[in-house]
Amino acid sequence: MSDRRAVPDDTPLPASTEDLLRVLAPQVLGALVRRFGDFDTAEDALQEAMLAAATQWPSEGLPDHPRAWLIQVAQRRMADAVRAEVARRRRENTAFERDVTDAAPVDHDDTLAMLFLCCHPALSPAGAIALTLRAVGGLSTEQIARAFLLPETTMAQRITRAKKKLATLDRPFARPGGAQWHERVGAVLHVLYLIFNEGHTTSSGSSLHRTDLSSEAIRLARAVHRLLPDDAEVTGLLALMLLTDARRAARTGAHGELIPLVEQHRALWDRALIIEGTTLTTATLAEGLRGPYQIQAVIAVLHAQAARAEDTDWPMILAMYTRLERLSDNPMVTLNRAVASAMVSGPSAGLQLASTLDERLASNHRLDAVRGHLHEMAGDFDAAITCYTAAAARTTSSSERDYLTIRAAQLRRDGHAQNTTGRT
Repeated sequence: MSDRRAVPDDTPLPASTEDLLRVLAPQVLGALVRRFGDFDTAEDALQEAMLAAATQWPSEGLPDHPRAWLIQVAQRRMADAVRAEVARRRRENTAFERDVTDAAPVDHDDTLAMLFLCCHPALSPAGAIALTLRAVGGLSTEQIARAFLLPETTMAQRITRAKKKLATLDRPFARPGGAQWHERVGAVLHVLYLIFNEGHTTSSGSSLHRTDLSSEAIRLARAVHRLLPDDAEVTGLLALMLLTDARRAARTGAHGELIPLVEQHRALWDRALIIEGTTLTTATLAEGLRGPYQIQAVIAVLHAQAARAEDTDWPMILAMYTRLERLSDNPMVTLNRAVASAMVSGPSAGLQLASTLDERLASNHRLDAVRGHLHEMAGDFDAAITCYTAAAARTTSSSERDYLTIRAAQLRRDGHAQNTTGRT
């Protein structure tokens, strides 16, 4: 009988074949592209190997070394496609075989290596991020497009261009040297940030969370932090993820319904993650407050320190968003600043700031959702209902749609009750 404990390296053993394949896929892809240097062919071969695994493993049992099994099967699939290049690649065989030896655990994180490898300096930052989200994060082109607020066709073209650019380079997936790790860290952090966000609030589907994505982003962020422990932005991003993930258990109700921050039962927040995230954030402050992830981590700490929603230090949070906006021309930062402005100076201040985003977030449901919240704060229920309804129609997340629809219905009910009371 196959030994399920024999999975190589220190990767935790997932509960299902599907989860195991998700964990192993970027590791196998990283090994293949370093060996063959052909991203598209490696992706195709990996898909065939994963299909074979999904068919055979449930009935025949898990192989002793699943990662090596997938590499071996995928390598056979690629043999015909690379036969003409065998002579040129033969000199690389020794290093490759050392990476995938069945009997010995690997001594590096291939998923982390693949993350840095995809962030090749020859690619534009946008192309590197999109490609890595596909190869390492496991996101679909549609999910990546939503993360960038772009049409899916535009994102598909971006990924295709990145692959074609890599195809023109000599050994594009060679391991980066020491200085190159630092050169690519900005793109790597952006990728991890987007993967975590997709896991924390899934852009489509019936579930609010994709814990597999957020957990993998945290795992990789920890690995990058071990590699670059003195980098304030690396530390800040890890802290931000931990502080945000600490709220996960309180973000949904018994039936999976979304619970907004102000209504969450804070006793359900993970105190261990909050302590770790706060400690990491504090450690970054010695050299000043300069990076966007560092600033966002401070905002997360301010939320975590409030025992009740009404205890939140909104003036300080507003100051942090104002500082963050100077560093990042991102409409979502401005939208968050609009909420903080409303909490400090009243809903009209927030609505005025939100109105500056009409063009930049014209089709984004979050602008309508925030406007609905601010109109509700102002007591303008009709305007709030209109905004909540528009936001519900635009979101592709079932959890968010349900919340927004219910919120609009509650306001209609409350408004009707007030009108009835006024007539008696």
